[in-house]
This record gives sequence, structure tokens and C-alpha cells, in this order.
Amino acid sequence: MSDRQRVVITGGAAGIGLVLARRFAAEGARIAVCDVDDTALAALREEMPDAIVEKADAANDTEMGAFLDRVEREWHGADVVCSNAGTGGPAGPIETLNFDAWRACLEVNLLGAFLTCRWAARVMKAQGSGLLLLTSSNAGLFGYPGRSPYATSKWGVIGLMKTLAMELGPHGVRVNALCPAAVEGPRMDRVVAAEAEATGATHDEIRTRYVKGVSLRSWVTADEVADAALFLASPAARKISGQALSIDGHTETLVP
Repeated sequence: MSDRQRVVITGGAAGIGLVLARRFAAEGARIAVCDVDDTALAALREEMPDAIVEKADAANDTEMGAFLDRVEREWHGADVVCSNAGTGGPAGPIETLNFDAWRACLEVNLLGAFLTCRWAARVMKAQGSGLLLLTSSNAGLFGYPGRSPYATSKWGVIGLMKTLAMELGPHGVRVNALCPAAVEGPRMDRVVAAEAEATGATHDEIRTRYVKGVSLRSWVTADEVADAALFLASPAARKISGQALSIDGHTETLVP
């Protein structure tokens, strides 16, 4: 990875996004992050005083426009854009789900990706290079009973990635998706709690279910996801585009 890569990360103040920010920064990259969590943003500003750190909802056109305008004004482009902001959405059989909660999940996971990719496509086409990296999920590769809005949005992210790889490839821009399995951390703790409440299973039963259909029988860490992202941002991956890269220990099924 070249010195001082310009790396933009949505949802970058916690979870996978924060680890991405830290790992790219450790490689010498310049970092720009947006998120909606005021506490996490304040901590990141203290940790990375030279980074661009802004509050912006990934699904809000106005807020994202202001954040990305600042990035473009200060950096005049970007080398890596990680469309990472996401939410787990509601859990339960589809007939029990609230319309507004369903829509909110798709707005963050899919419409947020659209807003980020629209900007990245313009600036990367102009500079004739770049990597656009979308965070999907192994749920974007399988059906997922009880998590229909999440699975739908993550399948949509892969469709967007495949299409943009075709649109932007002739301009020297690569587009890939990361498809992690269950990632250890507070976000998945909340997802497990929601699924336990929706299904009546215990937390331990839900956690065991997540890895029962995984060949390596293990959860994933955010650092393992970041390993894949740094590889894709390196010269070693210069011919890798249009790929949904699973970081999951090989998911055999989400319904073991």
C-alpha cells in the first residue's frame, strides 16, 4: 500500500469501521470517517486528531453531501472508499415486522451505499483510479429466515457492487464487497439479543447457531475483516474487482 493513501470510511467510529480506520492509519493512510454516534466520534477525534471526522447519517443526502464535500475540498479525491455503515434491522417472521423498521434498515444499508458510491464513482472516474469497498455480509449470499430486511439489503449491496465494477472498471476503478460472517463485538451482541427475543431461544443457543453452519466453527473478528480490506487496497490485489469476498470460515448454510 502506497504512502498516504486517502481512505474514506462510513460508519467508521465503531465496530468494523473503527478497526478499518485504525489499520489503514497504521499503514500511513490519511483517514476520513463519518458516523452518527457522538460519543464514538469524540473518542476518534481524540485518537486521530489529524483525521477528518464528521457526524453524518449514511442515508441522509444532505449530511453525506457535507461530509464528502469536505473530503473532496481537502483531499481532491480518494484512493479507497469503504461504504461500511450498516444496521442489523428488525428480527422476526416477515408478517410481524414493522414497515418503518424494515425501511430504515434498507435506507442505511442500501441507500447509504448508493450515496457513498455515487460520490466515489464521480471522483474516482475523474482521477482514473481507486478502490470502492462495500461491506455486505454472508447474509448477502444466503437466505436468512427471521432477518429478511437485513438479508435483502445485503444482497442489494452485492448487486450494486457487481454493477459498479462493470461501470467503473474501464476507468481504472476496482469495486469489491466484503462478506463477513458474525463479527465479535457489541453490534452482534445486540443482534443476538434481538434474535433471542424474537425466537425465544437463549443467547448461547443463538451464538451456537451462528457458527454451526460454518466449516471452521468460529466467529470472525473485525481485524480479520480489516486484513482482507488492506489486501484489496494493496498492489497485490490490483486485478481483483467485482468480487464478493467471504471472510467467514466458509459458510455452509445460515440455517443449520
